[in-house]
Amino acid sequence: MASQQVDLPLGQQLRRRKPIVFRKHHHPGEELGRTLTTFQLMMFGVGATVGTGIFFVLSESVPDAGPGVIVSFLIAGLAAGLSALCYAEMASSIPVSGSTYSYAYHAMGELAAVAIAACVLLEYGVAAAAVAVGWSGYLGELIVSTTGVELPTAITASFVPDGDGATAEGFVNLPAVVLVFLCMLLLIRGATESARANAIMVLIKLGVLLLFVIVALTGFTADHFSGFFASGIGGMTAAAGTIFFSFIGLDAVATAGEEVKDPQRALPRAIIGALIIVTSVYILVAFAGVAAKETEWFSTEPAQSAGLSQILNDVTGTTVWGTILAAGAVISIFSVTLVTLYGQTRILFAIGRDGLISRRFTKVHPRTLTPTFTTIVASVVIALIAGFVPADYLWDTVSIGTLVAFSAVAAGVMILRRTHPDLERPFRVPGYPVTPVLTILICGWIVIKLPVLTWMVFLGWLAVVVAFYLVYGRRHAALNTTDDPEDFAESRGDEEDERV
Repeated sequence: MASQQVDLPLGQQLRRRKPIVFRKHHHPGEELGRTLTTFQLMMFGVGATVGTGIFFVLSESVPDAGPGVIVSFLIAGLAAGLSALCYAEMASSIPVSGSTYSYAYHAMGELAAVAIAACVLLEYGVAAAAVAVGWSGYLGELIVSTTGVELPTAITASFVPDGDGATAEGFVNLPAVVLVFLCMLLLIRGATESARANAIMVLIKLGVLLLFVIVALTGFTADHFSGFFASGIGGMTAAAGTIFFSFIGLDAVATAGEEVKDPQRALPRAIIGALIIVTSVYILVAFAGVAAKETEWFSTEPAQSAGLSQILNDVTGTTVWGTILAAGAVISIFSVTLVTLYGQTRILFAIGRDGLISRRFTKVHPRTLTPTFTTIVASVVIALIAGFVPADYLWDTVSIGTLVAFSAVAAGVMILRRTHPDLERPFRVPGYPVTPVLTILICGWIVIKLPVLTWMVFLGWLAVVVAFYLVYGRRHAALNTTDDPEDFAESRGDEEDERV
């Protein structure tokens, strides 16, 4: 029986929560295929994470933190580790598409869900674009080192001046645009095909990074670690904020909840496994990079594009190792854009199913079981960002979205423990409530160190999304149309329905 919830006062509508109800099937044509395994899911997390943080961010973070950037990675890893535990509990309890957005809708209400949606859409969209821009730099390095041909600036850089105000000489970053569309084509083919390709690329990536560590350490210079704490806690924290976006892979794992076999067990295992692999790799590569190069070098032009390749070239005196690393990076960084673009499409899918945007975003192709329309729309928008916005505008913007999302998940754990004490939780956060409280405090501590411009972009985007919700979303929300939870139940792959 239809309800009158559409006539609810605005205050009540903003606070209403989506009931936690699971069932086996959704409306015809709006159900994703459940095909992913724990290993493929873990590789999703590693694929979205290792690459962004290591291949690009040293040149952005070392100038802030100096050799203490290793501590910055530890700070970011600690915050991400605490967040991972919170994600694991939420993902095992509510294994559905939408990750942080869906958790917020169940735990905190509609307005909070909209705000979190703004964060994660910004996080995924900008991350995919930022990595595509970085990939373009490694592709250019590879082409130069193998053929001697340098791609014209007009098609490898945006016309927009960079963050330092330097005049741009390019027009569009065409390789970055091409990468986004290649990922789009793979995602449209199907989640399983995308997961297999991603797993292969991740293994290549880990291989080339291990190569980097071994070769870079042959240039170990103890003096590069002098003044380890010279930048102070402020510098290390600022660098941690820049680095933090690279842990987006944890959220990407959670977005796949509705396409995973046995999600209540697979999701926590994949999230924690990915975090262990990622943090270990980050620390090793950061240590080897700082050991091989003095702090000042990371502020120079060679460090800004394909920095790790340059380190190997300088350490060995030959371009062979740098070329191998650049080739591995070109192949493997593909996976970062692939997974972040995947996450973006699943967030939009979940929002569309809740009626807050057009239901066209929920249509699934009958053969590939992927949201084709959503994938195309997201790819076009991300390609435009990648083609025309310089990378240094993008990194911090991703971090602020990730930090807010991680804090929301930790808050959601505490709220659901109170409001739904009987909810089935195959994984429970250890050290509760200290762990989620620490997660919020550390994420908050890092986020306040981000630049004012980043905050302005973030708040501006948030205002646009909330305004769209007030004009469109609140009038079309699925919760307006019925009191029957079956109409908006979520698929968990169980044989029996369950209500909490």
